[in-house]
Amino acid sequence: MEINFNINGKTAKVDVDPAMPLLWVVRDELNLKATKFGCGAALCGACTLHIDGEAYRSCSIPVSFAAGKKVTTLEGLSESEDKLHPIQQAWMEENVPQCGYCQPGFMMAAANFLEKNPNPTEEDIKNNITNICRCGTQPRIIKAIKRAAQLSQTVTA
Repeated sequence: MEINFNINGKTAKVDVDPAMPLLWVVRDELNLKATKFGCGAALCGACTLHIDGEAYRSCSIPVSFAAGKKVTTLEGLSESEDKLHPIQQAWMEENVPQCGYCQPGFMMAAANFLEKNPNPTEEDIKNNITNICRCGTQPRIIKAIKRAAQLSQTVTA
């Protein structure tokens, strides 16, 4: 079945089983590799991306759900390599990644969270960012999210 949607500002047309998880369409059909497979059960968040501005765990979303919608992966989060999204800039400034595998999902979840809560407390972050990092980078992730909130306010001021 042919399914059309927008991904990172470009039209995508795929001919796949409509029940195929969006994660595999993004990675294997569209060759966008930032979105990762983690648990396959929507628990860890490594596969987080945005659909029409909301964060979803793409391992458990059928590609048919994305039909006609706007999908954003980490590759499409920033305008360009010269103008990073505040969350990407903060991740670099706070030197967050250790192994890096789960970080794209964290950044996508954090970017969506900051759109809804532009000035979060540490408690807000802990209660709303439920992705899992086995490397133990959560303290740096929290610092980066707070830094991204500051950067976002600087950009919009």
